[in-house]
Amino acid sequence: MLRRALFASLIMSLAGLPAASFAYDIKPRNSESAFTAKVRPDILGISTDSTAESARAILEAAFRGRVDTKTDIQQHKFGSTAVSYIAALTFDFPPGPKQTGEVLSTSFSSPASANRAYFIDRNLTFAQDQQPSKTEMMKQVMDKYGAPTIIGDRHVYYIYRAGRIVSVGVKYKERTALDAIDRPLDPRAAVKLNGGNGRGSCVAVVKRAQTKEKTLSAMLDEARDANCDGVLSVQLTPGIAPDRVGNAEFTLLDFKRIVSAAAIDGEALAAEEKERNPVPQGNAPKL
Repeated sequence: MLRRALFASLIMSLAGLPAASFAYDIKPRNSESAFTAKVRPDILGISTDSTAESARAILEAAFRGRVDTKTDIQQHKFGSTAVSYIAALTFDFPPGPKQTGEVLSTSFSSPASANRAYFIDRNLTFAQDQQPSKTEMMKQVMDKYGAPTIIGDRHVYYIYRAGRIVSVGVKYKERTALDAIDRPLDPRAAVKLNGGNGRGSCVAVVKRAQTKEKTLSAMLDEARDANCDGVLSVQLTPGIAPDRVGNAEFTLLDFKRIVSAAAIDGEALAAEEKERNPVPQGNAPKL
């Protein structure tokens, strides 16, 4: 008799819990991306097509054996549900006198938009006796990503629009790229990146985006204002000698995905809240 009473009490208490306590079924929708199957840049194998789980597997393999590595795996809840997901990953291996440091961080949309990456950043701080030549680094960058859109201010920029790298009329080879990287951006080429509709140059947008919190909501305005769909930025900072690279930072931003995923996630969160707090439906009185 006591067992029956306890069972009945448990059933009643479960019935009183909000719906968010139970599994919530999220039907993912793919968000739009700046990149296509033919043009999809990656950083250490992680592209904006990568999900949080696939990116985590790549990072765990890349940093395996580096005992000093610090990992930060940010788990978020989807609305008021019990569904959790990876919103951001950071793997940080510190630099040392004989050790090149590396930090790789990524941010992801919610499961409603398939939990895909929209921001990827890799920062390498080379030990003094391991600093590569600027020539070698530029060759590797151009061999991997192709001819860039514009070079200057110690940056190599790849601007993407309509699934292709944007050209401003400057054809860079390795020699001309090396000559350009330490000079200011060519103003005649840079002005071509401004939008005629008032949308800003993606060079300026990516610089501002790098200083912001890497959440969809924090980056949404910049993504909407960008006069492009995506950007890959490579910054090469001189090291112990002008022809050596002391620090290299690779940043990939998918503005199109940020805008699209924010819309999908917003709709899904609104639907979840409506399901959790349904509007009472009354019957019209008889007149």
